[in-house]
Amino acid sequence: MDMSKYKGMFLSEAGEHLASMAKLVISLEKDPSDRGVIDTMFRNAHSVKGMAASMGYENTATLAHHLEDILDGFRKTGEASSDSVDTLLDGIDLLEGLMEDIEQDQSERSVDEFLSSLPQRAEKPETATPGVVFPEDVGVEATEPVAADSSGGPDFDFDADGDEPETEATVDSTPPPSPPATPAVPKAPAAGSGVLALQIDLSPEAAAPAARAMLLFRELEQIGELLYRVPTADELATGTPVRHLHAHLRTDQSPEQLQQMLEGQPDVSRVILAEPEAKKSEKEPTSKVRGDESLRTIRVRTDLLDRFINLTGELLTNRYMLQTATKEERWKDVKDGIGQLARLITDLHHHVLQVRMLPIESITGRLPRLIRELGKKTGKDVTLRLEGDDIELDRAILDELADPLVHMVRNAVDHGIDKKGVVTVRAWREKDMVLLSVADDGWGMDPEVIRNKAIEKGLITATQARSMRDRDALQLVCVPGFSTAAQITETSGRGVGMDVVKNAVETLGGMLQIESERGMGTRILMKLPLSVAIIQILLVDVGGNMLGIPITRVGHSLEVDRKDIRASGKQMVIQFEDDLIPLVSLSKMLEISSPPRIGSIPVVITEYRGRKLGLVVDRLIGQREAFVKALAPPLDRLTGVSGATFLGEGNIVFIIDPQGMIEGKTMPLLSRAGETL
Repeated sequence: MDMSKYKGMFLSEAGEHLASMAKLVISLEKDPSDRGVIDTMFRNAHSVKGMAASMGYENTATLAHHLEDILDGFRKTGEASSDSVDTLLDGIDLLEGLMEDIEQDQSERSVDEFLSSLPQRAEKPETATPGVVFPEDVGVEATEPVAADSSGGPDFDFDADGDEPETEATVDSTPPPSPPATPAVPKAPAAGSGVLALQIDLSPEAAAPAARAMLLFRELEQIGELLYRVPTADELATGTPVRHLHAHLRTDQSPEQLQQMLEGQPDVSRVILAEPEAKKSEKEPTSKVRGDESLRTIRVRTDLLDRFINLTGELLTNRYMLQTATKEERWKDVKDGIGQLARLITDLHHHVLQVRMLPIESITGRLPRLIRELGKKTGKDVTLRLEGDDIELDRAILDELADPLVHMVRNAVDHGIDKKGVVTVRAWREKDMVLLSVADDGWGMDPEVIRNKAIEKGLITATQARSMRDRDALQLVCVPGFSTAAQITETSGRGVGMDVVKNAVETLGGMLQIESERGMGTRILMKLPLSVAIIQILLVDVGGNMLGIPITRVGHSLEVDRKDIRASGKQMVIQFEDDLIPLVSLSKMLEISSPPRIGSIPVVITEYRGRKLGLVVDRLIGQREAFVKALAPPLDRLTGVSGATFLGEGNIVFIIDPQGMIEGKTMPLLSRAGETL
């Protein structure tokens, strides 16, 4: 059977199990007696092991089995030291690396070094947790077989002569949770061993096929390592008649020896041996592109699929009605049908967006571990609070937000927290936006220190610093190369980071704002659209060309009376609220000729490097929802253009990014602003 078509499903489900383990392991360290956490992690590891074994991913299955052993030790002792948790985390990291190998169609990386280190980790007198059971034989001397169903299945007692099993299973007083019906993986393989897929057919005349199956599986355990078995012990315990057995066996015996041994067993009518599919794929090159990112999967709720089916039916009905009404010239019915079509499209749009949505927890789940590691590195006692991690965002946004979020948390621990403190990551909805904040309760940021550092680095002048408000000075930390850290650490303070964070947020169509108060802490606030595909834009006219500016880039839009425009040095500025805002001509920036302006001046206020700027346009058209399409080469290389959209009239509108467009041109444009009006 070709198992490659199930790879996507395996990666998706295994990824969920690993994410669950990574999230729960920190809880385990805080409360090792929490049996529920241990049982859940045990089931996670068991599921990964079983799925990997059935797919023929040997190293993944073997490693997952050893993680089961570690968790079983926690379960028996009720204790988990910091070092034993470190071991578990290292194992989870290695499993994730194996997932990457599988996703990219590469051979699984070796797990031997990690497995060989387990006895030494357990033997450390200062770190070992009493009673924690680590696998002992992880090298080439691993000869003692592990029961093929060591995860809590019924323990049948067979007589030496192969009599029927006893009807009662021996069950521990505190049994482990019922794992998926998948076999456990034995200890690490002997060097040079191979894996064979077996099918054993039992004779129809077999008097007790279930008992014979148990005996055959036990025989296989004596000559090798049973990675996979069907039926499982639980299934055999029900007494259901069975005629076909399937197994993956790792053994030093040759296929001929194994076939001869099995065919000599009572009640066996046929034996078929073959290599598992994953083994074959190593020898048979495929035409598939390695690491194809387009094959990523996402789970869809069945109720959404049902709704799509219903909507499809309604759209087909609507199409037939419109065709008939148009043919018969029933124009009122056509008008009603178009209205119904608009409703159906809106409904379809809403549900399609829901398919792409994932909870923010998918990127915050790793933060507890990050906080733990940062606390150990810095010697600080840091508590993490997660709020609103069930809020959903477009998967494309979450993918791009994962690394910036990690950087902000690192900054909070390294620069915000003193010796002890709290880092809070909170998400909530406001209208059609999601707000995500990272806050600490540390000392806060000093605007004066930021101003001085910016002057020292030549980012602003002393005159600009004196006129800059505190809240604007805080935004300077997002300027490339800016850092107030007096010392570079492993965690942060290298002068890179916050500019990348802000750029990532703005590329997604969002905004980033920094708030801080001395003695009260710092908060970084991100305002993000629900989806990167459909956004709100402000349509403007520049030189007869219609352009779109994402609403998230627009602070305000207004018509300015000419008498309110005045000179400040060589710059033309306007007074808006408490700010003097320099004016920049968008037509000059785009090198588009613009007709003379009569009357008031349309201005779009945006922000760049912590300063407000006024973009002068020819006309403010209005706000509209737009479906953004990415630009194809060579247009994708245009600076400051993030995409395009089609209007109902058939016009193509480019979506511009003012920040990207201004980059590198800011000061010349500001100094010539008076010439553009």
